[in-house]
Amino acid sequence: MRVAIIGGGTIARLFLEHIKRGDLGAAEVVAIVGRSDASRGKPLAAEFGVAFVTSLAELLKHKPDVVVEAASHEAVREYCGPLLDAGVAVIVLSCGALCDDALRARLEAGAAKSGALLYVPSGGICGLDALKAACIAGVDEVEIAVTKPPAAWQGIPYVERQKIDLARLSGPITLFEGPAREGVPHFPANVNIAAVLSMAGIGFDRTRLKVVADPALVYNTHFITIRGRTGNISIKLENVPAPENPKTAWLACYSALAALKQMTSRTRYGT
Repeated sequence: MRVAIIGGGTIARLFLEHIKRGDLGAAEVVAIVGRSDASRGKPLAAEFGVAFVTSLAELLKHKPDVVVEAASHEAVREYCGPLLDAGVAVIVLSCGALCDDALRARLEAGAAKSGALLYVPSGGICGLDALKAACIAGVDEVEIAVTKPPAAWQGIPYVERQKIDLARLSGPITLFEGPAREGVPHFPANVNIAAVLSMAGIGFDRTRLKVVADPALVYNTHFITIRGRTGNISIKLENVPAPENPKTAWLACYSALAALKQMTSRTRYGT
């Protein structure tokens, strides 16, 4: 399997290291995609002896079977539609971009027409298998509280507009509470898990999102509650932040790797 990666951060390095060790069998990384020659993906590509490209045309020349988007909402909008149209499978990690119904419909239609796979992994949460099963019977409520240390919320315009001094918090503070449809765009690098929960379940408008900064936390801690005809589900996750990026859970990084590994297997356990 020929793999390309959009982005040059923690997830890209994780893929390169594991594939180089042979953890995904015969999979190989054929290209790293960056915005420009100033992208940190360029030295990463050089380190691992992989091609570095900055455009869709250049990427397609390397004939990837699957492209892992690990960059941004903008990258989803720019690359994923044309890749699916070209018959290239796409694993989308910045899935908060799919809060845009028109974009999501465009990608779904492209995948249906070309037969290429559009894959959104679970990321830093679990329970999507139970949620999907429960939705067939009927689900009334889905709630998620995304709770992280203050450092994870630094540099976000929506938070900065609230004039909150994250460095001086003495206790937890709620940064947002409301529909996932409204909240997800405010935190493009932090709450992609709320987006995948919404898409796997009852949608962006009915899924409730709470975003909290808590100085007492060491882990990125998430609470998920599902109520429906099959019963009630309560999930708590304490995720170790990625070493180079406190906004992202280490589990989310490995979820991407597990998604790619699953694509190489004809055996599947769980929904």
